[in-house]
Amino acid sequence: MSGAAQDAEFLLESRGVRRELGAWVVGAAWERGGTGACGFGLGDGTLRVTRPGALEGEWASAVAHGGGACLSVCADARGGFLSGGDDGRLVRVTADAAVGEIARPMRTRWVEHVAAHEGGVRAAAVGKAVHLYDAGGAALKTLNHPSSVGGLAFDAKGKRVAASHYNGASLWFIASKEDKPRVLEWKGAHAAVAISPDGTHVVTAMQENALHGWRLSDGQHMRMSGYPSKTRSLSFTARGRWLATSGADSVVIWPFHGGGPMGKAPTELAGGDGVLCTAVACHPQHEVVAAGFADGLVLLSEIASGKVVPVAPPGHGGVSALAWNALGTHLAFGTETGFAGVVDLSKR
Repeated sequence: MSGAAQDAEFLLESRGVRRELGAWVVGAAWERGGTGACGFGLGDGTLRVTRPGALEGEWASAVAHGGGACLSVCADARGGFLSGGDDGRLVRVTADAAVGEIARPMRTRWVEHVAAHEGGVRAAAVGKAVHLYDAGGAALKTLNHPSSVGGLAFDAKGKRVAASHYNGASLWFIASKEDKPRVLEWKGAHAAVAISPDGTHVVTAMQENALHGWRLSDGQHMRMSGYPSKTRSLSFTARGRWLATSGADSVVIWPFHGGGPMGKAPTELAGGDGVLCTAVACHPQHEVVAAGFADGLVLLSEIASGKVVPVAPPGHGGVSALAWNALGTHLAFGTETGFAGVVDLSKR
């Protein structure tokens, strides 16, 4: 696809806006509240915020981590955004770019991963520990792990949180009085983690070029290998039928229906030019995947038909962030060079 991109018509030109933000885009997230704001966490410690209704105006800037870097960003539980930084702070940034500190779990350690559920629970990973907070910022508990946490994910109901680490992942019930996790074991280092929307599977991206999964009903292991590079981005489709992944020169889609993915080959979308896929994000309603590549190309691909729609052209650095809003009408993206855009995909 990248080779044919020169002749394509990109939606960014006709239905989007773009900005040069001046620093690595670490992550992007859409606010859960009614304003529909989108936040971009940057490597210079700032968070840039914009709204679809005012895309031509200035993007607000918030200094979330002064003198440091944003390491992880997500939508907060009750509006606004959560950001964790190398200054050891967990902060909330509102849609108006106001910054408030929630916690500083350990002053000398980085807040490397953050996650939040709309039910009100927030999570921040610092070293081997995951700190949980309620919607008001009060500390709930600390969950300790055998090694540094590589990734965080809540299940769809917000009742469980998964943390990946060396030799597997731990799955915790948040409201449990006795904090003993279900340990999902597999040798090696585990990074990004995802829980299927129906809560039946946990999948991690490993330090080696492979994924590992567990079927929770019986502990069945699932080995997904063959990648030419590390997988850093995982995304389940809305009903959990497919898992989209980065790490190859195409979008690799694993089936999680009909007994899969065990013994089944994945589907590959939008590849063929030898450029690695670096980020994926499944549409919140339909079986459509947004994908970003190492040359800056962003596209959409329909899983059933394989149809590809170009979103943004290559030439602005590797895509490091992708995020849909809740309705699936707008897509945000950012790159390693600080190029960012928001595209309006609503019906007209």
